[in-house]
Amino acid sequence: MNISEWKSRLERQREEKNRFFILDPRSPVPREERRGLIGEGLSYYPPDPDLRFELVLHEHKEKKRVEVATTKGGVQEFIRWGEFRFKVDEKQCVLQAYKSNAEEKRLWVAFRDTTSGEETYGAGRYLNLEPERDLTPDGRWILDFNKTYNPWCAYSEAYTCPFIPPENWLQVPIRAGEKKPPLGKEQ
Repeated sequence: MNISEWKSRLERQREEKNRFFILDPRSPVPREERRGLIGEGLSYYPPDPDLRFELVLHEHKEKKRVEVATTKGGVQEFIRWGEFRFKVDEKQCVLQAYKSNAEEKRLWVAFRDTTSGEETYGAGRYLNLEPERDLTPDGRWILDFNKTYNPWCAYSEAYTCPFIPPENWLQVPIRAGEKKPPLGKEQ
């Protein structure tokens, strides 16, 4: 897929998410706050192809279980499955990828970066990688930061979300994907 097609597809996905957040009864945005999204929608960085990577997942030989604190004071357990290695602004970065259980095919990549709390949601952002969508024929994962999103607890206290493990706090800015929630809620 060329850059123009990639950008068009990304913009369509963002429009669909805006419609879902405004109109769908399952939206995480409280009904009384949805009017604030009409017109502007969610806030995103412009698409940046330099923040889309096709990477090998370096699977951990020993897959350790980690406990991650949640926004409501609980704990959620994940399996530390593997790591992605890449460069942003000439700086080496490593992000851990997690699974909820060993049978799960999807990878959960959660991170904070130097934009967290300033330009983006303070608690961090997420990226879900699905093999049928994000795995290339040669076995590389597509880690596209342009698709990063805020957890639903960014929009409503009705949701519980896992915090970002400190090992996934990046020391670079990731100016791609979803920005701070436009509705004034911030952690």
